[in-house]
Amino acid sequence: MDQSLFFDKELIRRYDKPGPRYTSYPAATQFHENFLVNDYIREARCTNQDLIPIPLSLYFHLPFCDTVCYYCACNKIVTRNRQHAIPYLNNLHREIEFQGKLYDRDRMVDQLHWGGGTPTFISHDQMCELMDVTRDNFTLRGDDSGEYSIEIDPREVDSESIPLLRKIGFNRISIGIQDFDPTVQKAVNRIQPYEQTADVIKASRDSTFRSISVDLIYGLPLQSVANFRITLEKIVELSPDRVAIYNYAHLPHLFKTQKQINESELPSPAEKLGILQMAINTMIEAGYVYIGMDHFAKPDDELALAQRDGNLYRNFQGYSTHANCDVIGMGISSISRAGNCYAQNVRTLDEYVAIVQSGEIPIFRGYELNSEDKIRRDVIAQLICHFSLDFTQIESQYEIDFKSYFSKELEQLSIMHTDGLLLVEADKIQVLPIGRLLIRNICTVFDQYMQQNDTVKRFSKMI
Repeated sequence: MDQSLFFDKELIRRYDKPGPRYTSYPAATQFHENFLVNDYIREARCTNQDLIPIPLSLYFHLPFCDTVCYYCACNKIVTRNRQHAIPYLNNLHREIEFQGKLYDRDRMVDQLHWGGGTPTFISHDQMCELMDVTRDNFTLRGDDSGEYSIEIDPREVDSESIPLLRKIGFNRISIGIQDFDPTVQKAVNRIQPYEQTADVIKASRDSTFRSISVDLIYGLPLQSVANFRITLEKIVELSPDRVAIYNYAHLPHLFKTQKQINESELPSPAEKLGILQMAINTMIEAGYVYIGMDHFAKPDDELALAQRDGNLYRNFQGYSTHANCDVIGMGISSISRAGNCYAQNVRTLDEYVAIVQSGEIPIFRGYELNSEDKIRRDVIAQLICHFSLDFTQIESQYEIDFKSYFSKELEQLSIMHTDGLLLVEADKIQVLPIGRLLIRNICTVFDQYMQQNDTVKRFSKMI
């Protein structure tokens, strides 16, 4: 497929409005508390009935951080006391047992991810025990063929950490960086020398991790085109398999830690757009492929191959090569997708402990998809993963006439067609290079919930 990009500043300014990142459809803003734990249990058990067992994707939320990064919008617990992790892990082990009983053991775990917070906050013994408890309750692959990943903070590992993670089953590693510039690091309270990160990447290669990805953020205080270029040049030298360059969304009314950021030091909209353009050009010139939604990968990486083969998928952890997994989220605030429902765990530690100790799965809200949601979810998934949409595929799967069913949406797309973002052809939509950076805008046309004003306020701008 053609994976080229075209950067049009005027179009980007015009279309830069709030919208979902579409790690799910509907977005989490539609989850409600009328969805109960028994609704999730019913749906989870139904997923065992397929003749061919559906694989599983497990996500564990480890919320502890030693220090707070001011930009962070994650659900986290900031503490220097490592003992605080002990009761949390004990309760997480119990939740793993509860969840494991819902799913047949012939369902292989194709994907596993530890996120945070800072997963490497916990001790080596605790890491081993958590993986052992997981293996006792779910069927993990023993041949290293699964996609088992962990988020790493280079400040929270030692010389033994990386080899240990590889030994207990992880084969992919995601490294948080954000920016190498010392002044930017100080402004966001994340001091992380380049050498520290480089050592972790070298250790990961020496330990035969299959994939190394790094996370950056543009739009942080004191960033400029000039100094972020230096960071990117260092990233290119380190040569990770995947690079994510996220847009910093300054939403202090939603995330209290962001109130500690000096707003006067944030780059202007023009400078931020310049940073993005430079970053895209730098990564493409270095040989990376633009996957979409801030993500770049080497041409031979599994993400790039999956996109070319039409097998790319998007879930709560971002882009994935495992499209047919049910996702089980465990730990505070984690989200599951089982069959036709989403279910989210409680957000606070006290609630989590109380519910798990009572013998229940700690779900407090969720959403059950209706037939309309399923159609629109598939439409959005095709667009955001493959930059194209085949009408006949949707028509045959859902027994609809696409053009009649989506007549209003196709009329709205005519403006984007005129602006050169896409082509609406007889039997498909093809997103053009100008439109790939604006794929979220294109998807919102098919999002029936985006007309709700209170919903829009909770989203970041798309660029």
